[in-house]
Amino acid sequence: MDFALTEQQRMIREAAADFAAREVAPVAAALDREERYPAEIVRKLGEQGFMGMNVAPEYGGAGLDAVSYALAMEEISKACASTGVIMSVNNSLVCWPLETYGTQEQKRRFLPPLARGEQLGAFCLSEPNAGTDAANQQTRARREGEEWVLDGTKNFITNGAHADLLIVFAQTDPALKHKGIAAFIVETTRPGFAVIAQEKKMGIRASDTAQLAFDHVRIPADHLLGKVGEGFRIAMSTLDGGRIGIAGQALGIAAAAYEAAAAYSKQREQFGQPIASFQGIQWKIADMATRLDAARLLTWRAAWLKDQGQRITEAASMAKLYASEAAGFIVDEAVQIFGGNGYSKEFPVERHFRDAKITEIYEGTSEAQRMVIAGSRLR
Repeated sequence: MDFALTEQQRMIREAAADFAAREVAPVAAALDREERYPAEIVRKLGEQGFMGMNVAPEYGGAGLDAVSYALAMEEISKACASTGVIMSVNNSLVCWPLETYGTQEQKRRFLPPLARGEQLGAFCLSEPNAGTDAANQQTRARREGEEWVLDGTKNFITNGAHADLLIVFAQTDPALKHKGIAAFIVETTRPGFAVIAQEKKMGIRASDTAQLAFDHVRIPADHLLGKVGEGFRIAMSTLDGGRIGIAGQALGIAAAAYEAAAAYSKQREQFGQPIASFQGIQWKIADMATRLDAARLLTWRAAWLKDQGQRITEAASMAKLYASEAAGFIVDEAVQIFGGNGYSKEFPVERHFRDAKITEIYEGTSEAQRMVIAGSRLR
């Protein structure tokens, strides 16, 4: 069993770490404080190939493997979790389904600007009454001649307020339940589309989370992604890969908090010695390091399986579940090691603490991941 990264993977990791250190980390606290979307950083990520990492070069992407993507997600998210999730959604939830289920015409038309970071994508599945129960789609799509007409509301949409292109899931025939769901490619310039609210959030504050409305939005018939009735399957398979991205994001948050806490423990003195000399702190560091490594290995395994073309539903759920909960544990311990300073916005662990929680919720809650894993094991 070989755990060594390839030379290319190491280069991608180093490039992402260098970009994060130069472009992202210096402004991360300000982005969070001001709830400011990092438009310039996103543009530069696209120029460096990080917005379409797995997209084939013929469609404007970098043509890299899933392990490289997970590595880059960790490094970018270590600097700024908000930037990490913007990158994750565009890569995993928009570019991937377009390349996997799109026609040649759709791929040639829509993928290059997304992969180059010239445009931004969003994934529109969640609704006010369709969270974990994703099949309960109330957004409707009806065919009128050579057009589809969409009506409905989407909730908690990452990138929604800044997106140029949406992957929208809608019900074409309620009697068919999940078998009536279809996926559509929708440009946000279409009449009838509107951003009606943006959430004020505890964490990932530089990443917008929006409520979107579709009021008789007309799109050409050829903007159907896949076939009618395939939408739910497209959504679930897309989320499998998305969970690798969120596991990478959780890893980045956890790694940042762990590294900050370990360094602080060697600098902070109490009773005439660094607090790192106390067993209570040493055990915290040991537990944090162990969970971080375990989460990283689960994430790499899921990414590697994806690269082998294997089914990743269970592995991706395990990675996302464990990495997100490990992040929650690690940031909590980091704040405890920092003591009162950890509760202050003067130190970054306070931001990491707030950012970590969402990784246990979006793209499938921890409870939903346990359902997926148990269902796989007990089948």
